[in-house]
Amino acid sequence: MTGTVLILGASRGLGLGLAREYRARGWRVIATERPSRPSLALRDLADASKGAVRVEPFDITDWAGLAGFARRLDGVSLDLLFVNAGVSDDTRKSVGEVAPEEFVRVMTTNALAPLKAIEALHHLVAPEGTVAAMSSALGSVALPPNGNFEVYGASKAALNKLLRAWAARAAGKRTVLALMPGWVKTEMGGSQAPLDVETSVRGLADTIAAHAGTGGVAFVDYRNQPIPW
Repeated sequence: MTGTVLILGASRGLGLGLAREYRARGWRVIATERPSRPSLALRDLADASKGAVRVEPFDITDWAGLAGFARRLDGVSLDLLFVNAGVSDDTRKSVGEVAPEEFVRVMTTNALAPLKAIEALHHLVAPEGTVAAMSSALGSVALPPNGNFEVYGASKAALNKLLRAWAARAAGKRTVLALMPGWVKTEMGGSQAPLDVETSVRGLADTIAAHAGTGGVAFVDYRNQPIPW
């Protein structure tokens, strides 16, 4: 299976890994980088792709720029829209210790911004295409808390809830996935994480392919194992 994918948040880590993985699978890739933080690695991927990788500057929390970004993509037909952008907070702090402005920053970036982007861009996704967002098992309300990541986990729980609400309202026949990449060696995951980026993104791409065209909503990990909401 090949097609066209838009990856929001592809400057580094899992997003960059996804861009590389989909390009290796023969897909056309549109990948975003923050205007304030250009990605040389992403630009190198585009330069070597003979036009198959397109890099777009876009900050997912730039509300004023969202409509303009959507207009730049007019005429594009997507098989997959993947929202990867996200941030973490000081994972050792309880919710009572986190500053209100930090709480708002994490919630805005991890929950509100992805759904704002999906609302603005889903018309580009084919009628039986896929909309995916990077979630986390920490966002599962059913699983017991692990003692850390309170605000980050809450932001992913909010993302999951909003994604399901959007799917019920507007997905139609499209497949909607909340995806858990595993604990991965990235800037956010840390060097002690057991998974490398390549293993995670390969599994994510395989999982997306397994669900393509099936419709409905699922919360699954990079091995296509279901996670309780």
